[in-house]
Amino acid sequence: MSGFFDSIPTHMDFVGQKKAEKLFQTLILAAAVIGLAIGYHYEQFSYTVYSLGAGFVISCLITLPPWPMYRRNPVKWQKRRKETKSTKEDESSSPSSPSSKGKKKK
Repeated sequence: MSGFFDSIPTHMDFVGQKKAEKLFQTLILAAAVIGLAIGYHYEQFSYTVYSLGAGFVISCLITLPPWPMYRRNPVKWQKRRKETKSTKEDESSSPSSPSSKGKKKK
């Protein structure tokens, strides 16, 4: 069962996040305007709330999962550099305890 969950993509690139946020806000605004018009026409505020709730659910289904349209610009990471002896020596020669600079001697 864990193999199934590992195969599901869970990432979204930065451009996809921007698209999803803009689409989410647009859908919520459209649902609010449509709901307000419906509620005003039927003189029922509950219709406005139901329309806004339906718009919220629809916009969540469209924007929350990492659909392929949100993963078109993957982040290109730099390749890992090989470690050399000089970097290992530099790390080992650095003091691990805080320096005594600025402390008074008794």
